[in-house]
Amino acid sequence: MIRSELLDILAEENPELKPDEIEKIVDLFFNQITQKLASGGRVELRGFGAFSTRQREPRIGRNPRTGESVEVPAKRVPYFKPGKEIRERLNKR
Repeated sequence: MIRSELLDILAEENPELKPDEIEKIVDLFFNQITQKLASGGRVELRGFGAFSTRQREPRIGRNPRTGESVEVPAKRVPYFKPGKEIRERLNKR
């Protein structure tokens, strides 16, 4: 699903809201998650999962085009851990 599809579904299910209101709500939602993660926090959505960040250590990588070694600096990367309900729904047989 892409962002525009999400906006369309929300608009269908909430006809009393204007499209620009729905877009503001979605923007606010994602901005709050991003801000919390950027500040080193964690975001948990019960039944869905938890967003957090993980620290990656610096390492020596390889340029695939030239084969030359390159230093890759330490960085934080986003991480998502699915909740129990979503795991059960995905593995339902």
